[in-house]
Amino acid sequence: MISGVQTKRLIQHVDERGYFQENLRVTDPFFDEFGQWSQSLMWTGTFKAWHIHAIQTDYWIVPFGVIKAALCDQRVESSTYNRIDTFILGNGYDPILIKIPPGVAHGLKVLQGPAMLTYITSHIYDPEDEGRIAIDQIDYDWTL
Repeated sequence: MISGVQTKRLIQHVDERGYFQENLRVTDPFFDEFGQWSQSLMWTGTFKAWHIHAIQTDYWIVPFGVIKAALCDQRVESSTYNRIDTFILGNGYDPILIKIPPGVAHGLKVLQGPAMLTYITSHIYDPEDEGRIAIDQIDYDWTL
């Protein structure tokens, strides 16, 4: 896995009423700090890539729908520089939270919508830290 990227397997307590799932605690060893909690509702086929941050850490969860998330390490000094990791998140897949550190480009494609991405960021939104990388600048096939 990309250096600094971490996942947390989420436990669901299921009964006839549905389920309860605890997502993130301030005491989780990989949690840094809270800045903002956001969500994005997207339709099947929606594609968002590539985003990158210099200071912000993201924590992603998909409570419903299915997305393919791709991460690419853009930190030249990292032992995993240019490595790409892919995760499938949402209904029918192991429920996980993904921690995306600064310097790791990230994007997603909605495979089954509507899909909801809920995410906590370590800082409040700052357009100066909201980097973009052109889709063709990272060698990744979103159609697979």
